[in-house]
Amino acid sequence: MKAIMVMFDSLRRDLLAPYGCDWTITPNFQRLAAKSACFDNNYVGSMPCMPARRELHTGRYNFLHRSWGPLEPFDDSMPEILKRNGIHSHLVSDHKHYWADGGSTYHTRYSTWEAVRGQQGDPWKCNISLRQPVEMEYVMPASLGANSEARIQDIINRTCTDTEETMPQAITFRSGLEFIETNRNADDWFLQIETFDPHEPFYCMPEYKELYPHKYDGKPADWPPYYFVQEDPDIVSHVRYEYASLLSMCDCYLGKVLDKMDEYNLWADTMLIVNTDHGFLLGEHEWWSKSVMPVYNEIAHTPLFIYDPRCNIQGERRISLTQTIDLPATLLEFFKLPIPADMQGKPLRQTIAEDTPVRDYALFGYHNGQANITDGEYLYMRSPACADGGPLYEYTLMPTHMRGFFSADELAEARLAKPFSFTKGMPVLKTPAKPDWNAPVHFGSKLFYLPDDPGQECELKEAEAECKMANLLVRAMKENDAPAEQYKRLDLNFSEKITVSDIQDSYKKGGKVTPPKILMDRVWSRPAAAMLCVLYDITCPNELVMEQFPGYIGDKSPIEAKDVMNFIRDTFDEDKDFLLYVVGLASRTT
Repeated sequence: MKAIMVMFDSLRRDLLAPYGCDWTITPNFQRLAAKSACFDNNYVGSMPCMPARRELHTGRYNFLHRSWGPLEPFDDSMPEILKRNGIHSHLVSDHKHYWADGGSTYHTRYSTWEAVRGQQGDPWKCNISLRQPVEMEYVMPASLGANSEARIQDIINRTCTDTEETMPQAITFRSGLEFIETNRNADDWFLQIETFDPHEPFYCMPEYKELYPHKYDGKPADWPPYYFVQEDPDIVSHVRYEYASLLSMCDCYLGKVLDKMDEYNLWADTMLIVNTDHGFLLGEHEWWSKSVMPVYNEIAHTPLFIYDPRCNIQGERRISLTQTIDLPATLLEFFKLPIPADMQGKPLRQTIAEDTPVRDYALFGYHNGQANITDGEYLYMRSPACADGGPLYEYTLMPTHMRGFFSADELAEARLAKPFSFTKGMPVLKTPAKPDWNAPVHFGSKLFYLPDDPGQECELKEAEAECKMANLLVRAMKENDAPAEQYKRLDLNFSEKITVSDIQDSYKKGGKVTPPKILMDRVWSRPAAAMLCVLYDITCPNELVMEQFPGYIGDKSPIEAKDVMNFIRDTFDEDKDFLLYVVGLASRTT
């Protein structure tokens, strides 16, 4: 038996033809749907990139215990389990985060692996003459550091990927197809072809852009910010076409894998999984990208296609709830290997064959944001009770962030915590989480009824339904052995059921604005109050805000968001761009 996974990054479900999109050009995804089971209720788990990949290895949720980071010593890794049991696992990927500190333990779990360089701001090629400030439509403030550096590096990388044959996605698929060609007659292997596309920046060759003719005369705009939409409609439309162009390139290369499946009749004995880590917002809900807003369906509700040669189901839909954590269990069961006790995911063999449900909820979120849960009908976003999203800790034996180690200051406060149920008896470091001012904590809890409102445009105030979903969230957290402080930050009770009265009381509190630490006698708009709280916390113990804002604002009431932004512009010199960016994010409270 053999298995192939084709994994994309930031692939939008609702922009694919099999899921009803009528304007993107994705014939090979349509062809795939005709050859496989197409899942209609698949959801992410932990986000973004590497948290999702940890789930792909371990089959258990990541985000309640830790943010972005490597695999842990106590983790069960699906590719490594295959390797140890005589199933050759091979990864070929251009996903740059595998080669950074925060992802460096993933690729080595495979029997063999190939790295393809050059995506996004991958620190790859060097051309010192090009290392200068870059003017692009979506350059974010230079004080945000890594992002501006990534954009400069991306310009350099593009000089070396200026034909389709030299683009990382093309090389990745070419290497994957080479593995299939070489090993098609062998048995017992798993191949993971993983491309960073269609992740931003939406860079591709003219032949794909020509599929979407439109008028646009502005600056280059293929890299949207992690921010709310401020651009004119023509820019928003252009960015969507840029994404669609790259999406059509992804479709083209998916077709090459399907061609090999046909040419060698791999359908006879080869499982095929096509999936993604999460979606991406392209102006919907007035947001770009991910990470800094509620996890709307454009991000959370993802495509999934699986062909299983044992049942040969083709061209059928599956409505059962599924998640990323179910994929490693599915692969282990396919190769007739036992599933580790700590895996929460369930094998999907019977779901593929007969649409048999394996779960009654999908839990998902970011480590520092809302906790989200759906039962397939209602979708509930539970917000932290505190404006700073705390209390929050990292539990890890691999103290590494995305691009570097935990700082000395962070580790100075680390303490050894008792083992969790899944850490194989190992105690872990408990470290206060770094404040993340981009975290989506200001939005309030939200409830949607998906059958009537798949676009999540109408928030509900239904106490009974919210009570049901809040208790389902508590159950999910208990089953995940969530840390005690997660209940506190989400204003949940570990030992007592939430009542309808509790929810009704929260509605009454939700209409009130919590004033900042100063001018508590004034009337504040909700965005302004959230913004000044963030500004104070970022600059604390800097007394500039406490001392100067009251004089700056005078007798004005109510205090509005623009007042806080103007105060930053007129008062701060150092880190002004950073403050405007982060405090501006806090102005979005819905």
